[in-house]
Amino acid sequence: MVMNGIYLVIASACILILAYRFYGAFIAAKVLTLDQYRPTPAMVHNDGHDYVPTNKWVTFGHHFAAIAGAGPLVAQFGYLPGALWILIGSVLAGAVHDMVILFASVRYDGKSIADIAREEISKFAGFGAMLATLFLLIITLAGMAVVVANALHNSPWGFFSVFATIPIAIFIGIYLKWLRPGKIQEATIIGVALIFAAIIYGPNVAASEYASWFTYDLQTIEIMLAVYGFFAAALPVWLLLAPRDYLSTYLKIGTIGALALGIIIVMPEIQMPAVTPYIWGGGPVLKGSVFPYIFITIACGALSGFHTVIATGTTPKMLTNEKEILPIGYGAMLTEGFIAMMALIAATALHPDDYFAINSTVESFKALGLQVHELPALSAMVGEDLMHRPGGAVSLAVGMAHIFSRLPNMDHLMGYWYHFCIMFEALFIMTLIDAGTRVGRYLLQELLGHFHPKFNDQHWAPGVYGCAALICILWGYLVLQGNIGIIWPLFGVSNQLLGTMTLAVGTTVIMRLGHKRYAWVTGIPCILMAIVAIAADFENVFNSYIPAGKWILVAFSAAMFLMILIVLVEAVRSWIRLSSMPQDYRTQAEIEAESLVKYGKEVKA
Repeated sequence: MVMNGIYLVIASACILILAYRFYGAFIAAKVLTLDQYRPTPAMVHNDGHDYVPTNKWVTFGHHFAAIAGAGPLVAQFGYLPGALWILIGSVLAGAVHDMVILFASVRYDGKSIADIAREEISKFAGFGAMLATLFLLIITLAGMAVVVANALHNSPWGFFSVFATIPIAIFIGIYLKWLRPGKIQEATIIGVALIFAAIIYGPNVAASEYASWFTYDLQTIEIMLAVYGFFAAALPVWLLLAPRDYLSTYLKIGTIGALALGIIIVMPEIQMPAVTPYIWGGGPVLKGSVFPYIFITIACGALSGFHTVIATGTTPKMLTNEKEILPIGYGAMLTEGFIAMMALIAATALHPDDYFAINSTVESFKALGLQVHELPALSAMVGEDLMHRPGGAVSLAVGMAHIFSRLPNMDHLMGYWYHFCIMFEALFIMTLIDAGTRVGRYLLQELLGHFHPKFNDQHWAPGVYGCAALICILWGYLVLQGNIGIIWPLFGVSNQLLGTMTLAVGTTVIMRLGHKRYAWVTGIPCILMAIVAIAADFENVFNSYIPAGKWILVAFSAAMFLMILIVLVEAVRSWIRLSSMPQDYRTQAEIEAESLVKYGKEVKA
């Protein structure tokens, strides 16, 4: 029986909406007891630079844009394992992960996951969490920069459209700060109109005499990305990062909404079978089996540890009310889950052999004895050779363009749609780079603050600019040296190990609130993801790295595993300690009073 994409669209939308309405509301009201009258860090520490009270829709746009990465989407196991993991994972693990740790950071004055682990568990756990997060962040930023550079080099249309979002964002930031404060609707209309104008005008730029101004080689763009990361990390959040991410969200959600509508109109058949023989391993994209690799390769759409650095970095410093934690923490992750489902449909609507031809190497494809079907015609329509371009970005762009081109009177625009989708993915990842680099700056200042207290001062210019530059140099060096290609396999496992660690910290936070009976909300996904991540790490090391003599990867894997293990062991010790205490050992009133004292407020009896 052939599955039609429209059924997955409707089912996904219904499941995610119901999850937000009931499970998200349950966590907000019963597990975390969000308090709209409690002052948030942005309101208490409003400094106009990092702590900035921001309109909730702008904050949602920033948070969603920062966590929504268009990473590789592996469909070689069939559409069913991926679809189930996206829906179940996003509802019961990913959205819970994001919401609980965002709540914890807001309650801890906008502090990082390392500070929260230090306060809630132990100093040893806090140090391990800091190193693990910084380690993963550098790998992630380098990997994402490679993807963007590969998409934009020697592409004047894509480069111009993405570059134009920077001055547009700065203009909108100034517009809201000084020209028309509070006029968010006006700014949105102007900003979105300018971004779409840049996209539409992109082909004209590519065909004009000015095309050379926007045509750069791979290495130059990689350097440009590092420079951009510095400014995004060092400038006030209201000037560049928040407005750019907010405006980019309209393009992202608009494009995915258009894709969902296109799927409903076109009703593409899912050509990939529900389950393929590769679930047992030996596939052309991944050699491993569906367990544990489906949980590792599909991360951002289901559960991603990287979201921790955003939820404990920039976002908690922008919230104006605790009630916003539900739509921003839980809602943004469900929105990303819906996007992942649309991406899965687009990729699996291609013929399976064509999908494998794009995402496998020449050797792997030949070894399987497969034959391409529509791919030569698709390559001719988009004007590029699509064979053997693994990573997920190209197959997603081809799948999306294929669906768009089947809309009425759109068949002659296949090339346009393909390049638009490539640019869309580059814009997707750019928002991850700017927010991630800023969070990296926070973490580096925190780490160096242990040796020189001045680094803890977020207003100390040498600390701000120096750490912003250093974090860009670290991930920029990996990109330029090509070392990221060697350690990239570590990212998937490291990402989910960090997610496991965050769920462990979240469980401790819930127990310290006096809600031990709800510890299962984060405790169950924490235990399950620990099993998955450890199994994947074991397979990587003993079935791949050691046989191939990749001892650097072995060392990195061991180091990351050790740092996460420290936090997990310390967390379990804290659970045992807390479970032996009376249920009301620390009342909510005491927590409220302690928090108000921390914020410098007068506590009245």
